[in-house]
Amino acid sequence: MSDTKTDTAAPDYRDTVFLPETDFPMRAGLPQREPEWLARWERLGIYDRLRREKGRSPFILHDGPPYANGNLHIGHALNKVLKDFITRSQQMMGRDARYVPGWDCHGLPIEWKIEEQYRLKQKNKDDVDIVEFRQECRKFAEGWVETQREEFKRLGVTGKWDDPYLTMNYHAEAVIAAEFMKLLMNGSLYQGSKPVMWSPVEKTALAEAEVEYHDHTSHTIWVRFPVETSQGIFATKKPASVVIWTTTPWTIPQNRAVAYHPEIAYGLYELGEVAENATAKAGELIVVADALAEAVMKAAKVESFTRLADVTAADMEGLVLSHPFRGVEGGNGEWDYDVPLLPGDHVTDDAGTGFVHTAPSHGDDDYQLGLKFGLPMTYNVEPDGSYRPDLPLFGGQAIITPEGGEGPANVSVLKQLAWSGGLLAKGKIKHSYPHSWRSKAPLIYRNTPQWFAAIDKVLGDGMDEYGTTIRSRALTSIDKLVRWTPQTGRNRLFSMIEHRPDWVLSRQRAWGVPLTVFVRKGAKPDAEDFLLRDQRVNDRIIAAFEKDGADAWYAEDFKARMLEGVAAPEDYVQVMDVLDVWFDSGSTHAFVIRDRADGSPDGIADLYLEGTDQHRGWFHSSMLQACATRGRAPYRGVLTHGFTLDEKGMKMSKSLGNTVSPADVIKEYGADILRLWVAQSDYTADLRIGKEILKGTADSYRRLRNTLRFVLGNLDGFTEAERVEPKDMPELEQWVLHRLAQLDQQLRKGYDAYDFQGVFQTLFQFATTDLSAFYFDIRKDALYCDAPSGLERRSVRTVLDILFQRLVTWLAPILPFTMEDVWLSRFPGEDDSVHLHDFPVTPAAWLNEPLAQKWDAIRRARRVVTAALELKRADKVIGSSLEAAPVIHVEDAPVLAALQSVDFATVCITSDLVLTGDPAPNEAFRLAEVPGVGVVFETAEGEKCQRCWKILPDVGEHKHPGTCARCDEALSLR
Repeated sequence: MSDTKTDTAAPDYRDTVFLPETDFPMRAGLPQREPEWLARWERLGIYDRLRREKGRSPFILHDGPPYANGNLHIGHALNKVLKDFITRSQQMMGRDARYVPGWDCHGLPIEWKIEEQYRLKQKNKDDVDIVEFRQECRKFAEGWVETQREEFKRLGVTGKWDDPYLTMNYHAEAVIAAEFMKLLMNGSLYQGSKPVMWSPVEKTALAEAEVEYHDHTSHTIWVRFPVETSQGIFATKKPASVVIWTTTPWTIPQNRAVAYHPEIAYGLYELGEVAENATAKAGELIVVADALAEAVMKAAKVESFTRLADVTAADMEGLVLSHPFRGVEGGNGEWDYDVPLLPGDHVTDDAGTGFVHTAPSHGDDDYQLGLKFGLPMTYNVEPDGSYRPDLPLFGGQAIITPEGGEGPANVSVLKQLAWSGGLLAKGKIKHSYPHSWRSKAPLIYRNTPQWFAAIDKVLGDGMDEYGTTIRSRALTSIDKLVRWTPQTGRNRLFSMIEHRPDWVLSRQRAWGVPLTVFVRKGAKPDAEDFLLRDQRVNDRIIAAFEKDGADAWYAEDFKARMLEGVAAPEDYVQVMDVLDVWFDSGSTHAFVIRDRADGSPDGIADLYLEGTDQHRGWFHSSMLQACATRGRAPYRGVLTHGFTLDEKGMKMSKSLGNTVSPADVIKEYGADILRLWVAQSDYTADLRIGKEILKGTADSYRRLRNTLRFVLGNLDGFTEAERVEPKDMPELEQWVLHRLAQLDQQLRKGYDAYDFQGVFQTLFQFATTDLSAFYFDIRKDALYCDAPSGLERRSVRTVLDILFQRLVTWLAPILPFTMEDVWLSRFPGEDDSVHLHDFPVTPAAWLNEPLAQKWDAIRRARRVVTAALELKRADKVIGSSLEAAPVIHVEDAPVLAALQSVDFATVCITSDLVLTGDPAPNEAFRLAEVPGVGVVFETAEGEKCQRCWKILPDVGEHKHPGTCARCDEALSLR
């Protein structure tokens, strides 16, 4: 440092420095302030104002309807925020992005709640008029729709909140019925008696989408089926038994066959010694698969055994067995029938015995085998999961209790098998078992008459472009018509639809859209005249539902009015089942996208967005329903997100106390922090959230807010008169414009690809690294100290204005509250909002790759200098980088030329520096990752300018005391 003393008499120049000025607060105060912006947006009618803009192509994100029966959880917030990112970004990229929120209002959960209220009042649902009961369900749903609507709006989600769609609206119910009647008319609807997933607790059939799997402990039994006929190997041996294994003992009374696989190796085994408490008998003969023999013997406590012979497919073909309850005392001949041994492709030797007990009324494989070989169906199980009262030995016993527990049926069957000699062995197994996702109670397969959509029937409806059946249209749509985000969604849905059975449409409940169909009395379901197919009747039903809703179906004279002049009402039965609610939500494309004025011209949504569970739910049912009624998928794109977990990756549960409520997050941090958590996460996988994660999110928000506050503060008073054309700007400003042109392309692609994590990280890195840590750091000096008329300062302010327009709009889809705050801090118009603006057009001419490469080299060299100075600062050799004037040795001639072509001292924020191509001395500071650059520390010569704090030789030689030439000029121009 120079020994020259600073002029202590120099004036205080602090008031002459152009420090940032802004009312934009450092502390966001989001929880308190966000409701003000919500009210403002509602007052301005922003969503409707955007719809009035002409010439934009529509973008329809169709809302998968949440169920109207409870407060929002964090998964709801994730879902709606992702949707909002998309609608806002698509709008700001020039589309007419329409979003109509909706609710699923029918179905069992609501009905169950009303029944609970009845039980508390000791009231019987069956004693209440069905329309009165349905009205109570409607009121319950209406209440939760209002609650959830406000909770969704608080998240900052834009949409047509004053006119959402509800599946219980009269028009919606009319369209759902109309869509159902299209199945009636195209021949895909049929009534079949077949096993379906049945909830004894809820007393209704369930679809696959309503089933979840949990660990469950079941009884396992190995049961003898005595061989009745003498043929093949059995003609020369003493009596033998074919052994089956099952985890559902209660299905044994419904057995009608035993299945084997012709290609499995089977053996005839003679039992030797058995344990004292075994139910197996020494000397008896059994037939099992060779691969499973050891396991069977162990389960039966058989200590020694001998394999006597092969049992071939020829030995088993046409073999007849007897039911283990045949001739049992008290059986009243119920089971005195032959049990055929039949070949079945579904049989394996992976577990069990290699033989499968077959009850056609209680399993899909069993049912299919029964269809193939004409096996009789049984009707032994009542809707409440109990045996029919007159079933011998077991009448009235429950399989599943009304509370969802195990009834006595399994144990009773097991005991009866032991008593009658049919039980070879018993045990227990913990395995994955189907449960209702609503009541959480175990399910059973139960044979019951239900209504189905045949997904492999050739429809002949003229909509054959993508296939002639529901399944073929769906599979073609999945591959040819839909964009999948992520692509794995395609594989999941394709596999599910490729292998699924016919769609069970009927439910035995009250709150829903009825199956609007009449059947002829006495006609068999496969008879040509079983179903009344008449478009006049269909049109009357639709008109009645439009006027009075689906409650009209339950009017006493409804059948007579509908059939008047078409058919004799006394000849027909009115079906009283209700539709699967997945058919309701699957039909929403018709009454929302097709019918509404704010729908899509072609009735097809650009995007459906839900969690991964909706491959078996809404994505699935919508696909099937639309392929049945319009011949193709109702959507062009499907996006799926993962589930929310706690910070440790555990599933959230109230019992574990690890749930995170959106309302609690908003109360503590504000909705923008919750939205930022979504943007920072990879939604294609499961997402973690918790206190520490939210703290990290809030820190990212704070850093971003500080960047924007810097921009605002340094734009104070900016006018068009200051603007500098890009071609006249210094290189550093042109480099920023180049980066903005790059970002514009990247961000538009990112938003279009729904890559919000990538969009935010790109913007965040730009704001914190390129701007705050580099560009702003360098240009603070020009902003604060240059004369207002100076080209450099005007260029910086012009760039800040350009940055403002882009950063605020680019971030608005993610942080709508904060960006509104930033926008209004600069443009406080009563009628304006950042959300009324598009992303600015960014000229491609700003791209300058040679300049970018040059400045990449400059930034690398700068890193060496700043790292060297940081060491001196840490050692307290200097307090500020302006006290330094380092010598920088650069081996690479082009890099040296690049550094010499700019004011590298300003770039490094030093008062001076020396650039040289001489080899760096040994003591020079180097960075391994930036070879060829060495820095030798030297202190700056001169005095400290009392205005800009640079240390320069000319300080004190100018008109204004204690200033450098630049500051003296700036003060002279004031």
